[in-house]
Amino acid sequence: MVVLTLILSFVFFLIIGVPIAFVLGLTPLVALLTQGDTPLVLVAQQIFTAMDTPILMAIPFFILAGNIMSTGGMTRRLVSFCNILVGSFRGGLAYINVVISMFFAGITGAAVADTSAIGSILIPAMKKDGYDTDFSAAVTATSSTIGPIIPPSIPFIIYGVLGEVSIASLFLAGFVPGVMLGLFQMAVVWYYARKRNYPKSRLPSLRQALRVSLDAGLVLMMPLIILGGILSGVFTPTESACVAAFYAVVISFFVYKDLRLRDLPRILISTGATSSLVMLVIGTASIFSWLLASEEIPQFVTQTMLAATDNKFLILLLLNVLLLIVGTFMETTASLIILTPVLLPLMTKIGVDPLHFGVIIVLNLVIGLTTPPVGVCLFIACSIGGTNLERLSRAIFPFLLASIAVLLICTYWEGLVMAVPEYFGYKPLIH
Repeated sequence: MVVLTLILSFVFFLIIGVPIAFVLGLTPLVALLTQGDTPLVLVAQQIFTAMDTPILMAIPFFILAGNIMSTGGMTRRLVSFCNILVGSFRGGLAYINVVISMFFAGITGAAVADTSAIGSILIPAMKKDGYDTDFSAAVTATSSTIGPIIPPSIPFIIYGVLGEVSIASLFLAGFVPGVMLGLFQMAVVWYYARKRNYPKSRLPSLRQALRVSLDAGLVLMMPLIILGGILSGVFTPTESACVAAFYAVVISFFVYKDLRLRDLPRILISTGATSSLVMLVIGTASIFSWLLASEEIPQFVTQTMLAATDNKFLILLLLNVLLLIVGTFMETTASLIILTPVLLPLMTKIGVDPLHFGVIIVLNLVIGLTTPPVGVCLFIACSIGGTNLERLSRAIFPFLLASIAVLLICTYWEGLVMAVPEYFGYKPLIH
């Protein structure tokens, strides 16, 4: 009865257009009211318990670091540096779009921040240089999915808390899939750049290359400081986020001098608004997850799937299809909080290491951010590029195929995903 009420309430609230954060809170509330024997004070307790986790404090600080970078001229310098690396190839600006996402991913760990910060600079530049509007928006939206994969990563932080998996190991596991996403997307760029004869930049002189590289050097140090500090044990992921935000302020304000005091209130308000939404989703989704656990839904899912088939490869294929569909319609954080406790027992039962599963679930859900019809990054790219969703959906299809190819490789080639964390000492829980 409770499960049926959960499903019907969830679908009803989504259909009438209630924001997802409130859907996740109202749905279990309705279920508990119909049940009648559970004190409603548990709802408030569960929300605050879910948010009262020190590691989650990394989220607002990584968001703050990204906002400071965008305002303080650091993103612009990254674009100039990437232009030195790949700008002279045909379709150079499209390559820059992907490469800068890989650098930007090493700082913020958020796809939406990536789309907004990079898209506002590169989409207008690509249109001015003769690139198709739809292609420009598609490259920007798709490359933003690298952000939550290459460390640091906000979804990995959330999954690590839920699955009790080392966050540092999850960060390490994201390296190879993140780089693969970038390379596969650049392969699509290579094909269309030649097919449509997109322009390329002039090869810079050695003096120009040195000047731009030195100018961007302090920005490039940022991911090294973040990841080096975590892996060496100097500071925790939460402390690394604080260091990233502090470093961004110091460099933008005192060195580059593009950040002004009058910019700080707007940056802090924007960071607070984004962070509060994420934390609210974490809190309300935890009630949903807690209710599913109390009704023994994870055990039911595990038993049902294993009764249908015990073939590990088939179960992983069905899992990918499910997660891609969920990622298309639901917010990444909410999906992680609801699905991780349900699916993780099944994965461990069939011999999938929790670390490997973390990469699989996050990859699936972030691909959903760029999957029509409701991918969040699609709407941001449409808004910046001045195009419509229908045209962008057609343009993004080849990039989606490339991302799904990476997903399948990472799903079925466990050793590839686990190689880096195992090199740094991670001991697989499942042999």
